[in-house]
Amino acid sequence: MKRFLKVVGIEIKLSARDFSTLFFALVFPVMMLLLFGTMYGNEPTGFNGGFGSVDVSMPGYICMIISVTGFMSLPLTLAQYRERKILKRFMITPVKPLEVLLSQLIVNLITTLAGMIILFVVGKIVFDIHFFGSIFQSILAFFLILLSIFSIGLFIASVSKNAKTANAIAYIIYFPMLFLSGVSIPLQIMPKAVISISKFLPLTYAVELMRGIWLGGNLGDYTSQILILSAITIVFTGLSVKLFKWE
Repeated sequence: MKRFLKVVGIEIKLSARDFSTLFFALVFPVMMLLLFGTMYGNEPTGFNGGFGSVDVSMPGYICMIISVTGFMSLPLTLAQYRERKILKRFMITPVKPLEVLLSQLIVNLITTLAGMIILFVVGKIVFDIHFFGSIFQSILAFFLILLSIFSIGLFIASVSKNAKTANAIAYIIYFPMLFLSGVSIPLQIMPKAVISISKFLPLTYAVELMRGIWLGGNLGDYTSQILILSAITIVFTGLSVKLFKWE
């Protein structure tokens, strides 16, 4: 356990040097919150079902943070480690490659939680955001979304021969979802064509689930989203286990 904790500590220090991940996970969502919050405020409106604009947007920004760590940070780091033969070298040391993999999952979870805390604190101070749901159900929804997104990230790492490929795939996946899944712009104001496309994006169901629970819904009201996200987790985890190579 001591060895594993030491590995986690080292990975945390290394991740702190990754400017792009820290920016997109900790700063960019706050910038989006301040931009759209300033434009639309947080007064309840009929358009938002009686909720404030910022309250409705918060779950999307949370999913944005999960996507940054899951789609970008996790696969890129693992692909870099494989490309540089770091995982192979660990095989002849007491530190096993599996420990490095688990440490990456923990580090990205910590980064995700840090981004969420910063986002919530800023939202509460500036816009007096409200949480209407159940904390327990929100935690369950959060971890289901996290597992589904991270499973896709592991799949990206599995099929990427090098860091450049992983980076390209991550950006191709992340940025379209950022604008087409309801994360940053509500789907109800989008053209029908975009709404149709959004049904093929995993992040759409993550946003729907998180937003529903955040605004007071129950997990039982989102069976379809839960089943889809669970299926994504199972399928991509299975593919990652089958395809992942340590060297």
